[in-house]
Amino acid sequence: MVVPYAEKMAENQKEISISDFFSKNRQILGFDNPSKAMLVSVKEAVDNSLDACEEAGILPVINVRIQKTDDRDRFRITVRDNGPGIVKQQIPNVFGRLLYGSRFHSIRQSRGQQGIGISSVVLYSQLTTGKTITVISKIGEDYPCNRMEIQINTKNNRPQIISSEVILWDASHGTEFSCEIEGRYQKNKKQTVHEYLRSTAIVNPHVDIYFEDPDGEKFHFQKVVDKMPEPAKESKPHPHGTELGVLKSMLQYTEAKKASSFLTNEFARISPRGAREILEKASIKDSINPRRIPLEDIQTLYSVIQDMKFMSPPTDCLSPIGDRLIRKGLRKEIDSKFAYTVTREPRVFRGTPFQVEAGIVYGGELPPGDTVQVLRFANRVPLLYSQGGCAMTHAIEKINWRPYGLEQRGGKGLPAGPAVILIHIASTNVPFTSESKEAVADVDEIIEECTRALMDCGRRVKSHINKKKKLKKVSEKYTLIKEILPEIARKSSDILERPQLPLEEVITKIMNVHVIDSGIHYHEVGEGEEKQPVTEVTIRVQNYTQKERKFKLAVKVPDTLVQGVYPETYRMRPGVIEWDVGPLLPARSLHLGFTLVGLDRDEYEEVEIFYSKLSGEVIGADPM
Repeated sequence: MVVPYAEKMAENQKEISISDFFSKNRQILGFDNPSKAMLVSVKEAVDNSLDACEEAGILPVINVRIQKTDDRDRFRITVRDNGPGIVKQQIPNVFGRLLYGSRFHSIRQSRGQQGIGISSVVLYSQLTTGKTITVISKIGEDYPCNRMEIQINTKNNRPQIISSEVILWDASHGTEFSCEIEGRYQKNKKQTVHEYLRSTAIVNPHVDIYFEDPDGEKFHFQKVVDKMPEPAKESKPHPHGTELGVLKSMLQYTEAKKASSFLTNEFARISPRGAREILEKASIKDSINPRRIPLEDIQTLYSVIQDMKFMSPPTDCLSPIGDRLIRKGLRKEIDSKFAYTVTREPRVFRGTPFQVEAGIVYGGELPPGDTVQVLRFANRVPLLYSQGGCAMTHAIEKINWRPYGLEQRGGKGLPAGPAVILIHIASTNVPFTSESKEAVADVDEIIEECTRALMDCGRRVKSHINKKKKLKKVSEKYTLIKEILPEIARKSSDILERPQLPLEEVITKIMNVHVIDSGIHYHEVGEGEEKQPVTEVTIRVQNYTQKERKFKLAVKVPDTLVQGVYPETYRMRPGVIEWDVGPLLPARSLHLGFTLVGLDRDEYEEVEIFYSKLSGEVIGADPM
């Protein structure tokens, strides 16, 4: 009897280890070339450290060191943190097993979720150098410090402990990861370790990062705030973010005994009343055990859920940076004259909450003729590769930037000018285009939110540019008039042998404009722990017209302590101070002002002024 060929094929069919798969397809994880491998290795280790520190409520201090080895193509990477450490039993699994972690099933914002990142670095190190990685970890002052050498058994995706010992360590708690890889270290390029760490410092202003490069040059990216970001809370899945197969699996493994209990306990935004309505429309009895619902009824239940309206998912599972802290981070790392940032309200795509933040820095030492630098971030992690294939880049390219004061060759593509554009997406499930997490997919809702945020920033840049140009022009005009008119008046008076007439009326007739200018002075009061930052804001309103003026003036202020507002004809409402100005006589000026307590330097760097009930040309303020 001839053996069927299918049986011969069956003899060769076997399960593939995930480690074995990625060892043959390492480009999927971002290890495309030596330069990128260097960056990805540092990135994964630093991201792990940041997540661990923040989860434990510890202000992170990260030390990164890259050393040359005897082999010119090999480098040793060491990343050390002050986090909570890792218990001895879990060290091998965390570093020596792919798809092992604590965040995959958790619906909340975090840098890593899949349990692939750091173990992929271990795998790459093992493949390119054949050497083990070293982990040192300590979980507390009174606990031993464990040192392990680990590698991955790619055939079964399990860790192999090569050595394990207890050592003395100079830290009370933390983790140090060290590996040797085949790579290439580059300087003076956008996609470098230095640029990654610098970008990380911008959107993580609470982090201290120390970096030593292979040449021994040392850098310190210093934190600018001593406060941890608000932790993201875990959320349940939203009904509209669940697919049919996922619903079936949830029903199969739920511990609920009744269908209504399953809906209210397993999902966000389904109330007991909503659960009863869903079951009625699906013709499913409440008393039925969820595990015994037949497939036909599951399909009906799914259709009913998708057709019903629910509240948007809760957004406390997100932890946005905040426009104020983004601005501080940008100003710390980038020398510019102007910075504006915006944090949009949370939105939803496919039942998944997300939030977009954007910022633009303009002027200063930035090159005026170059294409703008784009800083892309997802869940506080810099995205340095695949810029052209990212939704954030596509949002920038679809905007006409010329009305906002930036050049755009051909009317499309990335703009040019002395500016840096930043976009950050915070989400419980960022839709990356690949496992290497280098670009965000073109989700309509995300592109729309990015576009709105960028246009908001663009309007502020345009207002800033126009305001500076007009103030400069009117200042030059006024200076010229003040120099020429008195001389003309003096000579005319001498020739006609008559007294010199007042010049105010002539000046106002020539100028015929209202000028509203502002100044900001930062200083500190008190000593020691009682020292407080103080920002004094002054506003000068000048009436260069021939009429007496009465109008309203408003200034946006941050959510901080406001003191010493003057003059006293003002009203306070959330985020705004309003004055009734006037009567202000021709050729006269009026001073207004207030003090902000608790803001650090550069946190409030441009006064947003608005006016109403004022006719004629106004420079330095926008219509209310």
